[in-house]
Amino acid sequence: MSEDVILAEISSGGVATITLNRPEVFNGYNAELLASLRQTAERLDADDAVRVILLRGAGKHFSAGADVNWFKELAAGTAAEQLDAAKLSAHAMAALYNLSKPSIALIHNACFGGGTGYAAACDIVVASDDARFSITEVRLGITAAPILPELVAAIGPRQMRRYALTGETFDAAEAHRIGLVHEICPVGDLDEAAGPIIDGLLRSAPGAVLETKALIAEVAGTAIDAATAEDMAAISGRGRGSDEAIEGFTAFFDKRPPNWYPSDT
Repeated sequence: MSEDVILAEISSGGVATITLNRPEVFNGYNAELLASLRQTAERLDADDAVRVILLRGAGKHFSAGADVNWFKELAAGTAAEQLDAAKLSAHAMAALYNLSKPSIALIHNACFGGGTGYAAACDIVVASDDARFSITEVRLGITAAPILPELVAAIGPRQMRRYALTGETFDAAEAHRIGLVHEICPVGDLDEAAGPIIDGLLRSAPGAVLETKALIAEVAGTAIDAATAEDMAAISGRGRGSDEAIEGFTAFFDKRPPNWYPSDT
């Protein structure tokens, strides 16, 4: 591996930063990134020196979701390969969601597909006003199963029925309105905007923060266990080799409408 696809550092104050580091493909994830993200998140969560975990993207965009070239390869892969890939995705998202320590996603520019899953998995989301969001999977003929539990917990089923079914793009203001984003700031001011939030978390007693976070998930009924992740992976894995998925990715690469879109529209 010539360059780490996930970067991690810890400040002297106990703030850890995870950076998605594939800027050449807009931080699109592949097997390597997903495995590294899960391992890094779990390692930092187990580190007693860490109090807060930040998630951000390197380069021009936060994350464009999946690396479409990887998904295209998977569409031609075996059922076992498709299931393994879906498990990587589902368990990486669940690892972020299940962090015992508070997490903050810092979103700029594109936050598409699995990128919205990252955002939903974090406790707090700060976005710059250039941020754009889309739960894109249905446009490619697949489901958003690996990120669906996190997104439903974040924005509820009513908003998911719109945005996960249409795949439409929405801006930071709409993301704020539906509850995906907590705070919007000017472009370039993510660190400044996150500063008071981080300070508030550090002023709170570590043990009380951990217990409160766990209780919120329990009371709300939004805990995501390993069995749920496995179920979502199975659904996703079955769909990646479907006729719709093959057509969706072929249409994407051919830069044409898929065959399910009416030609007279």
